[in-house]
Amino acid sequence: MPRRSRREGDAAREYAESLWRVLMSARPAGLHMPQLMRATELTRSQVRSGLAMLRDVIAKKGWPPLIYTRADGYQFTADGDVLQAYEVGVIREKLTEIRRLITGTVTPHAALAPEDKWVRHMVAQLNSVESTLDLIA
Repeated sequence: MPRRSRREGDAAREYAESLWRVLMSARPAGLHMPQLMRATELTRSQVRSGLAMLRDVIAKKGWPPLIYTRADGYQFTADGDVLQAYEVGVIREKLTEIRRLITGTVTPHAALAPEDKWVRHMVAQLNSVESTLDLIA
């Protein structure tokens, strides 16, 4: 039987609930990682696991979106402008990652194996993803 991810277990659920309570009590302010660690008495790794689980649960429970900004830390918000700025920032970050994957790995791989069907398919798909993210950003 495959091992479940630590981020999907009962412990991560408990961490997420603890983070939820702390972040809700801090609203509308946000909390940075050290503050979350102190407030919940969790380690950095446990906070990360809890945040990952919390993001998975938010939509299911109808909770407000969780974002992170350097200025305010982790916070819940329903402000459309703040959410859009956060989403565009994350999309730009992912776009940069995709572009670096294409230029640093995929393009050289395609040059080494130009007839490989899988490589051609990967190049086409990644170019499509890049175009889509570029339109959004």
